[in-house]
Amino acid sequence: MGLRCSRFRVRPSSGGVPLSAPPRSPGRPERRPQPSRRASRPPVRRKRPRWAVRAVTTLSVVVLASAGIGHAVLTSLEADIARVDAFRDMKNRPRAGHGMNVLMVGTDGREKISEAERRRYRLGGAPCRCTDTIMIVHISEDRERASVVSLPRDSYAELPPHTDATTGERHAGHPIKLNAAYAEGGPQLTVRTVEHMTKVKIDHYLEVDFTSFMKTVDVLGGVKICTAQPLKDRYSGLDLPAGTHTLHGGEALQYVRARHVDGASDLGRMRRQQRFLAALIDHATSSGVLLNPMKFRDVAQAVLGSVRADKGFGTGQLLDLGRAMRNFSPSSSEFTTVPIGHMGYVVEGVGSTLKWDPVKAERLFRALRDDRPLAAARPRSTPARVVEVPPRQIHVQVENGTDTAGLGRRADAALSATGFRTTGRPVNAAERSVRRTVVAYDPRWDRSAKSLAAALPGSELRPVNGQGPLLKVIVGANYKGVTEVRAETPRPAGESPVVRGDEVACT
Repeated sequence: MGLRCSRFRVRPSSGGVPLSAPPRSPGRPERRPQPSRRASRPPVRRKRPRWAVRAVTTLSVVVLASAGIGHAVLTSLEADIARVDAFRDMKNRPRAGHGMNVLMVGTDGREKISEAERRRYRLGGAPCRCTDTIMIVHISEDRERASVVSLPRDSYAELPPHTDATTGERHAGHPIKLNAAYAEGGPQLTVRTVEHMTKVKIDHYLEVDFTSFMKTVDVLGGVKICTAQPLKDRYSGLDLPAGTHTLHGGEALQYVRARHVDGASDLGRMRRQQRFLAALIDHATSSGVLLNPMKFRDVAQAVLGSVRADKGFGTGQLLDLGRAMRNFSPSSSEFTTVPIGHMGYVVEGVGSTLKWDPVKAERLFRALRDDRPLAAARPRSTPARVVEVPPRQIHVQVENGTDTAGLGRRADAALSATGFRTTGRPVNAAERSVRRTVVAYDPRWDRSAKSLAAALPGSELRPVNGQGPLLKVIVGANYKGVTEVRAETPRPAGESPVVRGDEVACT
């Protein structure tokens, strides 16, 4: 949706997409979705932005330190980190596991953004004393894996007995939404509540203001994201056509805030934020930014000015951690959201909450405690490109537009093996000197044509009015084979897969 580092000796832990369109009948013309009636209503006052807007920033600083650029740069910036005693007088804590668990929370901080930027990026309303983002980042003991678990802000929680941070009143334990723990008891109560719910011992606490998120993305030169479907949210102002885009600070903020893009609301938004975080890590580790001391300093300055951390989390610790993460890459990271067992669980005096699935959630948090990957190991092959229409819904006739005998037959077989419904009877094209592969299509089936073209690198789209639902591939001399593609299908409410960073970044 920043991080840092320094000299310390890392102690063993004391302790942790866009959804596709509904399946379409192959014979029906593809119509573009019409604006909903709800979209025509006047904008209402938006809820505060949530999730990993700031946590992305914090995590990126740890990644940025992986270049091992030195202690002097970060030490000079350590004074910018505000301190908070998040673990004072805590008792009866979970048993320590292996690795390191960081609880990252994000607070509002929009008052630090200019009035012009507030209007431009739809940041109206007053800031609140609450957490919009809550997640556990687990760094494995061998420092070769980062596991990020999102905890939805509306999760049903039961607070332990505590003193209200605002009124000083002593409260018995009571039910609440997870993000409200911060309002009642600040960082300490937030840590206690998360530990009580997960049985994962938290080693460090980081609180990030999302204003640094915009600065960090800008200093990095923007972050590339891709989407198979147009993304439009009138509340956040997000308006992206399908394709690949480089997002800068304000646009990136709109992307990670948007929750009215599809019916998945906050859960869908968290998946997009995971995509953004994976893309940010990929850019930071592959662009050379980490090897440029001045650029590294600029990124660290953009982040550290709005971070609060526990007293034991200093630049020395972060730098040693960064050195241990020199080989960190998107495939080293994995992302998920705690499984939800009951959507819309209504609690008197609290409202509608999200109740975790007790069995699946325990399995997830046990993996963090035991320092195990969240998902079974699988080959690190090149991920399939995500497209809007599933290949099985696309009918294709292949024609050989070259003099190379058998090329049409090979292309037909390759497309069929990838899932496209070819006729199985390739023919020779009228023209046999085609240099660039052509995807000919009826404009009413343009989404299918784009999905097919994605599987044929270097191909060109050619609209043909009245051609009908059967798409035509005229194989040209530049044909080099078929790239695997897939359509991302909606998941049951509350279900969130574990994905690696290289599976959600742009291909």
